[in-house]
Order: sequence, then structure tokens, then C-alpha cells
Amino acid sequence: MTRHLLVPGRGVPLPEHWQRRWADAHPEYRWAPYPPGPPFTLEERVAALHEAVLADDEPAVLIAHSAGCITTVVWAARHTGPVQAALLVTPPYLDPAWTPGPGEVNDFVSIAVPRERLPFRAVLVASRTDPYTTFPQFEQYAAAWGAELYDAGDVGHVETASGHGPWPDGERLVAVLG
Repeated sequence: MTRHLLVPGRGVPLPEHWQRRWADAHPEYRWAPYPPGPPFTLEERVAALHEAVLADDEPAVLIAHSAGCITTVVWAARHTGPVQAALLVTPPYLDPAWTPGPGEVNDFVSIAVPRERLPFRAVLVASRTDPYTTFPQFEQYAAAWGAELYDAGDVGHVETASGHGPWPDGERLVAVLG
């Protein structure tokens, strides 16, 4: 039996958000962690994901959205565990050359995103109209992580504001991953 762990983004998904709908429709899906909302504290998120992954020996499929994708790749760079695959939905692009200027302190944008191949199968869902990441940046992430690139078209950030409560394409991608 495969476990499914939902790795939330930076905020708390609205009741209409696809991750929240999937959690409600599939009581066996678990949050890793339950969406705490801002501020996004990477170390806390990675620790919570690590705890969730190690909670069972069953292989897991990680279902990450936005900043949850960053949590997932940082976790994979630091830890191992029974993960068979990940669905990485619209990760925000964080420029590796960015350095904070005077007075610029932000735990999110100053994160060094690993650019190494993931140790498990991954599918990166890319949007052509995402406000945080260009399509070529999605391609860079996919190449660095060894992920299959899924071109979802003009779908914004694949969240409630872009019309993604129900997201059948995402459900089909999860089914393929396990």
C-alpha cells in the first residue's frame, strides 16, 4: 500500500484548494505538516516532512504545492526515507544568485534550493502563466532534479485563485505515481 503525503505551500489552503479537497476526499492522505500558514520556516517544514516520511515503512508519494516543493527538495537533499515518487506542483523559482540587501530578511527567498537529482521519481507540473516562475525556470528545475516536466498550459499557480479546486489532471498524475 502506498502512502500519500500532502506537502503544503506557504499559506493555508482554502477549503476550495485542490490539496484541501484531496485531503477531504481521501482520509488516508496525510498532511506533512498540517498547513501551519505563514511564516514559512523551512527548518520546521523539513523536520515535519521528515517525521511524516519516517512514521511508516510503507513507500510514500509526496504531493507538494508551491513552497511545499522547496520543502520536498530540501528534505531529499538532507534525508532518506521510503519515498517512491513526488508530484511537484508549480514550485516558486528562487534565484541562486540572489543575496539579501540591507534590511531584506526573508526566510523564504533566501533559501538555497538544491539543484541535484532527486533520489526518487518526480513529476514537475509547470504552468505557462505562473506569477512566480517562468516556464524556462520550471524547465531548469526539472532538469536539475531529474523530474519529468508536465506542461499544464495556462493554469496560473494551480491554486484556488486560478480556478483549481477540482483538479482532475493532478489526480491522474498522482495515480500514475502510485
